[in-house]
Amino acid sequence: MTTASPFIHSYLFVPANRPELFSKACASGANAIIIDLEDAVGPADKAAARDHLSNWLASGEGCANKVPVMVKVNCVHSGHFGDDLRACRRPEVAGIVLPKTERVDDVASASAGAPVFPLIETALGFSRVGELAAAPRVQRLLFGAIDFKHDMGIDGDRDELLFFRSQIVLASRLAGILSPVDGVTAEIDDAERMEADASYARRLGFGGKLCIHPGQVPIVNRVFVPSRNELDWANRVLAAAEAARGGAAALDGRLIDRPMVLTAKRIIEDAMRRSA
Repeated sequence: MTTASPFIHSYLFVPANRPELFSKACASGANAIIIDLEDAVGPADKAAARDHLSNWLASGEGCANKVPVMVKVNCVHSGHFGDDLRACRRPEVAGIVLPKTERVDDVASASAGAPVFPLIETALGFSRVGELAAAPRVQRLLFGAIDFKHDMGIDGDRDELLFFRSQIVLASRLAGILSPVDGVTAEIDDAERMEADASYARRLGFGGKLCIHPGQVPIVNRVFVPSRNELDWANRVLAAAEAARGGAAALDGRLIDRPMVLTAKRIIEDAMRRSA
């Protein structure tokens, strides 16, 4: 099972010390789940949480749901990293989410078992975002905006983080990996805020969003797939381009160029994959 797909948009975190929620998370509609051994689990519960993860993976329930299962391990210097990685060396684990990634060596340390999804959460990690994006076995960058703001002393979520979000999108594109995934929205009962945050991230070039509650999942799934208006536009672009037979074509007063055609094709491909 792999998460190397641009059509995975919603990633739902699940505390590793709540095994009763694992299969429920798989059935939530999330495109992938992330079982969290780090922030969600206190120091005294780390070993038990790893056991819960291992037992659940061994039971086959994860694969039965056909949802990619990723694991957020503890950071490299936490003292729990090695034990976490050993628990993740199973074919059922589709990816390692590496918190507070700051060095290419961190990625190398985590990449023995599965593809790596570095979390950019610190100033140092951000300063090396291009190197991290290009590191072997990195499939996608994740932006840990809440921790990043704390590290930087930033107060605000939009304009205050615009530069950093844009640079993460740029680094991903230059490295030839999937578009990055934006961080969580902490307001779990505010659907309007969640939709606004997801729409903003999509406009900036992000390809998905991290979720901390099942109620956030359908909002992300809806925002990151083509709307009816987008599909209508894409079909009209391709029809006009085909009718022109290689000649100049225009739609709604605008010249149809190659980037527009490629965008239209990507929109339709995304919709077709979703309906398959």
